[in-house]
Amino acid sequence: MKALILYLLPRYLRFDKTQPFISITALLAFFGVGIGVMVLCVAMAIMNGMTKEFERKLFVMNYPLSVYSTTYAGVDDEILQALKKQFPQFLFSPYLRYQAVGKVGNTMNAAMVFGVDMNAESQINEVVRKALESQEILQDSAESQSFNVSQKTNNTQDSSQTLKNTPQHIREQNVLAFSQKEFSILIGKGFEENFGLEVNDKLDLFFTQLEPSGFGYTPITKRFNIAGFFESGLRAYDEAYTYTNLSALQKIRRLPPGIYDGIHIHTPKPMEDITPIRNFLEIEFPQRAGIEGWWQQNGNFFSAMELEKRALFIVLMLIIVMASLNIISSLLMVVMNRRKEIALLLSLGASRQEIKGVFFWVGNTIGLSGIVLGIVLTGVALYVLDTFPIISLPADVYGSSKLPLDLSLLDFSLTILGAVLIVCLSSYYPAKKAAMVDTLQVLRNE
Repeated sequence: MKALILYLLPRYLRFDKTQPFISITALLAFFGVGIGVMVLCVAMAIMNGMTKEFERKLFVMNYPLSVYSTTYAGVDDEILQALKKQFPQFLFSPYLRYQAVGKVGNTMNAAMVFGVDMNAESQINEVVRKALESQEILQDSAESQSFNVSQKTNNTQDSSQTLKNTPQHIREQNVLAFSQKEFSILIGKGFEENFGLEVNDKLDLFFTQLEPSGFGYTPITKRFNIAGFFESGLRAYDEAYTYTNLSALQKIRRLPPGIYDGIHIHTPKPMEDITPIRNFLEIEFPQRAGIEGWWQQNGNFFSAMELEKRALFIVLMLIIVMASLNIISSLLMVVMNRRKEIALLLSLGASRQEIKGVFFWVGNTIGLSGIVLGIVLTGVALYVLDTFPIISLPADVYGSSKLPLDLSLLDFSLTILGAVLIVCLSSYYPAKKAAMVDTLQVLRNE
């Protein structure tokens, strides 16, 4: 059987000059399958890349884990200290938050103000840390406070200058200057562009407070000093998020020290570490605090992206299905054109199983060759898109101006497996029809 297939396969794949339309149909099937595989793989790479890019951006601004209060009392310092003692390997940053409206001149902008311990926040928030390591940030404030750690502790001029230039020293200096000026504020680049602000400018923030009667709100105005700017890469955050000292927001909200809205936790494996922390809180502080991960805070967003990816996979797989129809039509025409040869082979002793195998592998050769072409085209397309700026994205919308690409092994395997399955199914029906040729009728009439 194998010898017959190997003998007839190249002859049936050869370009038929007497019936060129059959060969053209086979070529269309070959290129159709290849292009379909390429389009599907590139689309999956783009979807994965976009998802991971958003995950990276959202991970930076949403924190790995967040402890929140399940009562009106808030999260107190007792919970914070217990968590630090139980999980010393993690980093913790307590916070308060308050909605406000910023005003400079006649321009207004909504803002979410976070009150944080800037030293703790800079250790777990990459965006804040980079802002505090900037040479320009808080320079005037630092000079006004006459703060210079290295000069006080080191009499050697060269080593002191080296120490002052390290990012860690700059951050420590800026953190101290920030905390010494209680109503300092760190704002995003989008916020800064909307107002045209510079370091040491003043920003008025309007808060609201519920009246004791409970039937209205009292406006509270506070003027903050611009200490510096941060840039997360997502304009929605840069236009809305601001950071000030924890004590400043405690005074505005009239809260006692040691009361927080929640605690941000940094851990390298949040999806694994959330369980022991949750169990600890349920045992030690039942009905007082809960915990959630960044993926839970943005669950609807990533669920929508996953649904979109699946829908796109199904739709683009139809391209391969359409190309496989050309395999069916091409093989059926070959079968009709080779009926006399099939009848002669059957009369000479070839089995129907051998005839089915011949035409099955004719179709598979066309389809599988198309899949190989698709894999090659996928590699070329991904290289071109990754190397050359053919597609430029608006950074304020997508978080990156470069098209992110990440083709996972699972998506690639599913694409190839689906294409192989479609090709095999497309080859089976014409092969079965070829094996069902009526030998006597064909030899008698043709």
